[in-house]
Order: sequence, then C-alpha cells, then structure tokens
Amino acid sequence: MIKDITIGQYIPGESFVHKLDPRLKILISLLFIVNLFLVNNFLGYIYIAIFILVTVLIANLPFKYIYKGLKPILVLLFITAILNIFMTSGKELLFQWAFIKVYKEGLIIAAFMIVRLVFLIMGTSILTLTTSPIELTDGIEKLLNPFKRIGVPAHELAMMMTIALRFIPTLMDETDKIMKAQMARGADFESGNLISRAKSLIPILVPLFISSFRRADELAMAMESRCYKGGEGRTRMKQLKIIKEDYIAGIAFTLLLIITIVSRT
Repeated sequence: MIKDITIGQYIPGESFVHKLDPRLKILISLLFIVNLFLVNNFLGYIYIAIFILVTVLIANLPFKYIYKGLKPILVLLFITAILNIFMTSGKELLFQWAFIKVYKEGLIIAAFMIVRLVFLIMGTSILTLTTSPIELTDGIEKLLNPFKRIGVPAHELAMMMTIALRFIPTLMDETDKIMKAQMARGADFESGNLISRAKSLIPILVPLFISSFRRADELAMAMESRCYKGGEGRTRMKQLKIIKEDYIAGIAFTLLLIITIVSRT
C-alpha cells in the first residue's frame, strides 16, 4: 500500500504534456479541481473522464501508475459511500430494514462523491507525473511573483512546496523499509483491534521521524555548501516560455470548462 502512493513521483518523457509550461499545468490543475466541484450531473463527469483519458494517452503514462494512485484511497472511498448512502434522506425510499433506510438520493450523492474523489486524485497525479520538481519550483515561484509586493516570499514558498512533494515518495520508501525490518523482527501490523494496530505503528513512526530530520539536516547542509541564499539574484539554465503547445492546451481545457458549465443547465 505504501508504494502505491504516486503523488510526488515524476516519470521523465518527451510527450506533448511533458513539454507544457509548468505554470500552465499548475493553473489547469487548480481550475480542474474547481471544475470538479462545479459539475452537478454525470454528463459533466463523462466529459471530464474523456479529458483525463486523452491526457493520459497523450502523456504516454502507464495506466498502472494511475491505478496505483487510487489504491491508497479505497478505504476513504468506501467510508464516503457508506456515510452518504445511509445518512442521506430523500423522497424515494429504495430499502428499509429497522432504522436503516436507503434513498435514491443517497445513492446518487455517494456516486457523485466517489467519482469526484477519483478524478481529483487522477488529475493531480498527472501534474506531478509529468512535471519535474525543478519545473514545479519555477512554475510556482513565477505564479507567486506578483504577491512579492505585499511581502510574500515567493521563492521560499515554492521551494518548500516542491521539496515536500519531492520527498513524499522517498518517505514512503523509507516507511516500507522500516516496516519490513520490523516484520523481520517479529512485529505484527495486521492482527488485533484498531487500538493495538495503532500502537504497533509506534516502532515505525519513531525511526521515520528520526530519518526525516536527518534527511532535512543533510539537505540543508548540501544547500549551504553550494552557497544557496534564496531566490535573490538566482539565475536559471532554462527560462520558462509560452509556446504554441501551451496555447493549444489552454484552449482545449477552456473548451472543457465551457462544456461542463453548459452541461449544468
């Protein structure tokens, strides 16, 4: 399960999506999330599903990575479905047993929430899978530059967010190694009730925190040894430029927004 988390991973490539400006991809991702919450019918989600499928095919991303990114949230999807099915009342009663009632409206809302969460994970995963950490840093910093006038540390915020994303896969691998080491010594993380399972995580969390602080200290020392002093006066080997492909992608996503908004009526 730990290795199934794909957020923060990057798959190198030369596809159309990989070459897009990171600023555009970040903006599209943000608007994509907003669009998910604007859709109020399944027709709009069909359009979004087609958009995601076409994007994955163009980016030449293995579908196993998209599927792996969904596996960690299966429990969340199940809980979301149960809560919406049994706690939503409506007009059309489909099933009743004692105090348990299932309404048609509850099933519809549960399906909506599940589809929304699945598309949310898939859309954000495409951003990190097709954008390198350096490009993400540059893109976030460029987008935050206008806020420097009110004292927002754009470069520092971009660096922190990118480092956090970058180290998610590293910490997941470290957690997997610690769990295997503990299991080799006889630790049991699967049997027992919820409280005993939570207690069994303590031997994992302690070395994981120690390893995280050690990695952070090593990263800080490496940055200092290279005379890193923030974004002031910093140059870049690759300058961000808007090209023809960016306009095409922007127009395509704008069409998706228009279609999904029109489908609300």
